[in-house]
Amino acid sequence: MSNPFKHPNQIVTKPLEVPAVDELRKKVFQQGKAMRATLKKLKQKPPRDLDEQFEKLHNQAFKKIDCLSCGNCCKTTSPMLFEKDIERLSARFKMKPGDFVTQYLTLDTDGLYCLQQTPCPFLGDDNACSVYDDRPKACREFPHTSHRKMHTHLALAQHNIEICPAVFAIVEQLKA
Repeated sequence: MSNPFKHPNQIVTKPLEVPAVDELRKKVFQQGKAMRATLKKLKQKPPRDLDEQFEKLHNQAFKKIDCLSCGNCCKTTSPMLFEKDIERLSARFKMKPGDFVTQYLTLDTDGLYCLQQTPCPFLGDDNACSVYDDRPKACREFPHTSHRKMHTHLALAQHNIEICPAVFAIVEQLKA
């Protein structure tokens, strides 16, 4: 008798390998075209179990990767900050929201707030976040591979394969 709880589309065919951050750029250069094609195909015709596939691979990747040994997201990108993020962080620093905006933020080309600088000014030498409990929503949700309706986040996944070794490993497995 077959297991009624086993998912019929088991996608993991080989152990998930998460590249070191220093290998990431080379791997993206070598495999980026195939990965973009995979994500495009998934966006055009997402399988019904896409969320489950991403969730399973996300969990596997983060059993293998220690974000504190990488920190590439905080070193290379600036998150979007929303009003609640600004209020929470300005309260942490006992600043007025306007003063926090002036000191730390800028408007991007889409009119959204982001940090003025990279690496993140709240990133420590040990890759730990000094505002971890109050970090912006974009940081809390990074690398955005455990969302529901993942087909709506595939463009973000495409961007993040160049930043996060875990996203690279997830998409590499999906193209397998």
